[in-house]
Amino acid sequence: FLNHVALWWGLEVGVLSSMANRKILITGGGTGGHLFPALAIGEEIQRRDPDVKIHYVGSVFGLEAKVFPVKDVWHTLLPIRGLQRGLSITSIARNLLLPFRIIRSLIKTNKLLNEFIPEVIVGTGGYASALPLYVASKKEKTLPIILQEQNSFPGITTRLFADKAKKICVAFNESENDFNSKTILTGNPIRKGIEDGNRIKGLKQFNFKDNKKTIFLFGGSQGSSYLNKMMSQVVSNIASAGIQVIWQTGDLEFSLYKKMNSNSIRVIPFVNNMDDAYAIADLLICRSGALTLAEITVCGKPSILIPYPYAAGDHQTKNAQSLVNAGAARILFEKSLKSKELLYTVMNLIHNKKELLKMSLASKKLGKPNATNEIVNNIFKVLN
Repeated sequence: FLNHVALWWGLEVGVLSSMANRKILITGGGTGGHLFPALAIGEEIQRRDPDVKIHYVGSVFGLEAKVFPVKDVWHTLLPIRGLQRGLSITSIARNLLLPFRIIRSLIKTNKLLNEFIPEVIVGTGGYASALPLYVASKKEKTLPIILQEQNSFPGITTRLFADKAKKICVAFNESENDFNSKTILTGNPIRKGIEDGNRIKGLKQFNFKDNKKTIFLFGGSQGSSYLNKMMSQVVSNIASAGIQVIWQTGDLEFSLYKKMNSNSIRVIPFVNNMDDAYAIADLLICRSGALTLAEITVCGKPSILIPYPYAAGDHQTKNAQSLVNAGAARILFEKSLKSKELLYTVMNLIHNKKELLKMSLASKKLGKPNATNEIVNNIFKVLN
């Protein structure tokens, strides 16, 4: 018996000591939609095992150039940026520089992989993710790749490297049809505690009444010029019907709309406590980015979704449609939307308790609160 215990203990110590020197490269960025999942995954890995070494790769032109130093994480920034789709002089000039940026980034990536030598690479998408995955796939000793796809329509990075990946963690059922058995439905990583908002605290924060319905409009952390414009045309009608409004404009346009602030309308540049804002909201009006939908479904909120029509592959429309199909949301299209239609949709829903409850339950059913844990479970399976 003692021999068996000694043998078991020796094996366990061996496993733990081997994990101490494990190295993981997490690559993704350009936008928050690719960056924040990367950070959430990395934080969960280190929460479980602080000895695992994590190195992040992003772009000098992406949001990560500001976020990585603040987070104080080990990182490398590549001199790469995405292909510019416009026809302006600036866009053309940037595209002419792209081949040189790619060459410089490839050299930097190759050097990093030779020095850091990760045991697994996690790609969360975006132009900052493609080159490290490409270099890794061409190594003599192939490095295991795990992809995390946020959108219902897979991004170009996921499509390019799906065949090379050990596992592909997806957020929507629709994505499963595009790949083989490597695909695992995990959901998208979300901010910790986003579903634990306090209604009483939220009402106090916004100085709102508990007996009135509340609508929350937001266009992401930067705001949406289009959503702001539409809300400015209907917000007085909404408020005059006894409905409270939280309106996050973003910093850039706050000065344009702050004069519309009133007892029933809270015009603010940025909501710091999103969990409490979700907790008091009866109906959301927002875009349909993957991370936004991950949060609102975990919180079980009914929504009116207005997809950004110029997103790559029109993925926001596809994201929104998945919620509509489940009965969790209504969809309105920017290119044809009139203010009267928005107002009618809002008023038709906000006073329909039965429909709001039905949408809320459908939304909650779609939520994946354990997404980060499941993704990290799969990373550790590949590591081991």
